[in-house]
Amino acid sequence: MKKILAAVIIILLGAGYFVGNYFVDFALKRGEDLSPPKACASIADPNLKAPPAPNFPVEDWTLESFDGLKLHAKKFSPAENTNRWAILIHGYGRDGTFAYDYAEEYLKRGWNVLVPDLRAAGQSEGEFITMGALESRDIFDWSKKISDANPDAKIILHGVSMGAATTLLAAALEPKNLVAIVEDCGYTSAYEMFTAQVKKLFSLPEYPVMPCANLVCKLKTGVKISDAAPINVVDKIKVPVLFIHGDADKLVPFEMMEKLFDSCISTKEKFVVHGAGHADCKSTNPTAYFKKVFDFLEVTQ
Repeated sequence: MKKILAAVIIILLGAGYFVGNYFVDFALKRGEDLSPPKACASIADPNLKAPPAPNFPVEDWTLESFDGLKLHAKKFSPAENTNRWAILIHGYGRDGTFAYDYAEEYLKRGWNVLVPDLRAAGQSEGEFITMGALESRDIFDWSKKISDANPDAKIILHGVSMGAATTLLAAALEPKNLVAIVEDCGYTSAYEMFTAQVKKLFSLPEYPVMPCANLVCKLKTGVKISDAAPINVVDKIKVPVLFIHGDADKLVPFEMMEKLFDSCISTKEKFVVHGAGHADCKSTNPTAYFKKVFDFLEVTQ
């Protein structure tokens, strides 16, 4: 009887690992050709092309992450020298080039702009995306690189989707010289977001997929999917935060923004774009979007 029970336990553990491993590789693992994870085709518009690079002076920056990855970013310079810096953080399955249209607006208004490729994206090394859990530490280090080079820098973080979650997680680490945050359609936690979408997007059952995936992610990356949870740290953020969300977002529910906003205890504002889907707030009404962003930043500085 004991042998049968042991065999059943081994089979269940093996099945759990198989299920979790499938999800982690499908949703978080970079392709061998450096393509995004396979799940990106289910979440992101495959026809969306990156905008052209801003017509401003540009240079390549590199950084070694805390765990030995070589990370890459583009640094754009405005027409005149300034201490104002914006770090623009792209979303899931994208790379820094998809933030170029945001960069253009900052540059026209006289900001230095740093556009990183997050780990496992673009020219940055890495095998797995961690939905902000480790990416936030990388953004902290990019911020430190700016502060070390320019002690008078005033840095803002502006992220979209996974980039927004990364922004909140990074801000909770209290980077030096950080003065404000713009988070656009970020989730309360990656675990909750995937749980809400796992059946719809991936045709998989919530249980046991998500608990197994959480554990396998820890084994493969050192962090769990549930560690990417801005809702657990948003009350630690001390700088002003602008929360942006579309009320027609079907990937990251609008209610998640409300929960994040309510939990934030620093100076805060919200900007709701009616009719905008996920990551579409800027494209739905770019004039209103950037007016709100730069009015907010002007006041907070």
